[in-house]
Amino acid sequence: MTRDIIVNGRFLSRRVTGVERYGREILSLIGDRCRVVRSGNTLNGINGHAWEQFILPRRLNPESILWSPANTGPLTVRNQVLTIHDLSPLEHPEWFRKSFAAWYGLFLPILAKRVRIIFTPSEYVRQKVMTGFNIRNVIVTPNGVDTNIFHPEAKQNQYDLPECYVLYVGSLEPRKNLNALLHAWDEIKNDFKETWLIIAGTSGHVFQPVKLSREAERVWFLGYVEEINLPGLYAGATLFILPSFNEGFGLPALEAMACGTPVLVSNGGALPETVGDAGLIFDLSRPDTLSSSMRECLFNNSVRSSLKEKGPARAQIFSWQRTSELIWNTLNEI
Repeated sequence: MTRDIIVNGRFLSRRVTGVERYGREILSLIGDRCRVVRSGNTLNGINGHAWEQFILPRRLNPESILWSPANTGPLTVRNQVLTIHDLSPLEHPEWFRKSFAAWYGLFLPILAKRVRIIFTPSEYVRQKVMTGFNIRNVIVTPNGVDTNIFHPEAKQNQYDLPECYVLYVGSLEPRKNLNALLHAWDEIKNDFKETWLIIAGTSGHVFQPVKLSREAERVWFLGYVEEINLPGLYAGATLFILPSFNEGFGLPALEAMACGTPVLVSNGGALPETVGDAGLIFDLSRPDTLSSSMRECLFNNSVRSSLKEKGPARAQIFSWQRTSELIWNTLNEI
């Protein structure tokens, strides 16, 4: 007989990005075996923190095991497992709004030492957490991809897209290094006159605003793209690029690989760990290599063909089902 396992459902009221996708995917696979506690209303900012710190603990039993899948959890609950997706707010507070960075800088080191176990999406973040907080109870629970949904034959009908396009998917925030992408595109665009750069994503309320040039030729800012439209958007792209300064995993790169799209990423954070040899990797310390790598992939059919073959094979390594069972078994072992 299992103990009472509870999921902190605060993340369920938020717009879906990578962190929320992780929580939702795991919950879809273990949800019938646990109890989800969530607020009745959409609570952001201070109201969300207040619910999590004061209301949520009162809805738990003394013997409950709480899993908090989205970077935060109640400080008073020690029978807790916490997923930390990255440490960017602590390492680069300048990327975030001051109040958000200040809260995490004070809060996360205390919480990390109180919980029983920490999950991270990559070995890169695991090492950061162990070193930064001087703790050892850290387990890698990777992001995954559903290859029944994300696959090379996926279609989309929402947008009237150009036949050839380079794609970015993610938040519009300082960490993502989008101005470097726009600069590189400006350098090569005249060599590929039938190709567009498509940027899918929107700004989040916790990030410092980032000023992007929206006057560049053949650049289309799609805004936020609903999950249902992502597979076809990836599958139709000539090249996918994630040029981030830092990523705790890089879920969009994995989804693009699953869709058979050639992938080009930076060497920031866990991205090399995620793509392995199934993607091109450029060096952030040499910004010119972004434009040269883009040019190489767009010019060279053999490079694209190799990446289109390697991507789906690499994506098979990352399974939400395997990750959910690892999470479930760990919660039960406690």
